[in-house]
Amino acid sequence: MRARLSDIAQQAEVSEATVSRVLNDRPGVAPETRQAVLTALDVLGYERPARLRKRSAGLVGLVVPELENPIFPAFAQVIESTLAQSGFTPVLCTQTPGGVTEDEYVEMLLDRQVSGIVFVSGLHADTAANHDRYRALIARPLPVVMINGYAPGIAAPFVSCDDREATELAVAHLVALGHRRIGLITGPDRFVPVQRRVAGFRAAMTRLGSTGSELDALAELSLFGVEGGEAAAGRLIERGVTGIVCGSDLMALGAVRAGRQRGLSVPGELSVVGYDDSPLMAFTDPPLTTMRQPVAAMAVAAVRALVDEINGHAAPHSEYLFRPELVVRGSTAVAGQAGPGRPRPAPTALAVPA
Repeated sequence: MRARLSDIAQQAEVSEATVSRVLNDRPGVAPETRQAVLTALDVLGYERPARLRKRSAGLVGLVVPELENPIFPAFAQVIESTLAQSGFTPVLCTQTPGGVTEDEYVEMLLDRQVSGIVFVSGLHADTAANHDRYRALIARPLPVVMINGYAPGIAAPFVSCDDREATELAVAHLVALGHRRIGLITGPDRFVPVQRRVAGFRAAMTRLGSTGSELDALAELSLFGVEGGEAAAGRLIERGVTGIVCGSDLMALGAVRAGRQRGLSVPGELSVVGYDDSPLMAFTDPPLTTMRQPVAAMAVAAVRALVDEINGHAAPHSEYLFRPELVVRGSTAVAGQAGPGRPRPAPTALAVPA
């Protein structure tokens, strides 16, 4: 035993007496020192005494749409880590096209008697979906928290990035660079975040003097993803835009591809702004200018609200809006600074006036 104590003490860089106090769960040890000893136990392969093992407070479901878009793994990582710090065991449920649906995952989670569920960009964000499914969960009662998307009449905490402000900031950035023919690419309009982005775009462009018919020609709704962004960007480029605001980073990468396929340099002849600041966007070619979602702050707020609900301390049943941040990189530049290249296509629709 003394050999073990000495090994642990050496690994944790503390005295054997301190190790003994920690192992016997006695007071008088600083939290960081206690953690160093426990970490040393783990590193050396010793099993923690039963009294020191963290008991699980229960299972919590985490339902995300898919993992191909890197923003969703980013949310999942922070949520899972924050849940674990609160003593909960996260259960990740990932949807795929043609695979298990959100409702089927919920049934599985209920069978496992989860303490609560976090929904990320789920059906709560879809205005065409029946939201009675969430009201039924709350009536059980089961605590739930929704991230990115708001549905009125559901007595639960909602956590969202301010999509309207994000689009207005993105347009303002392009305007400051001298762009006036600015287009918007985002997803299907039945989703609440999309509706908010379109509203922000229309408000920002109206301040530039655009009219309704011009705005209709400058906003393209498509499928989320690289392919959807590429197709929509192609149509906007034919209408003479010099800057494009996108509803996701993947759509923005599709817009960059569409520009290059038409012989346009990015950002020389076409500026592109993404949305999310998902991992690796700083390493694309060019590095992507984007609107950053505060993923860590949003995820922590969602978990805290859920834990409060689980513990019987009702969190406010309203929407927490988090401010986005403009991250300027290499995919945007001053308008009209293009080098030699193919002539820009002539606009086929009304353009935004200078």
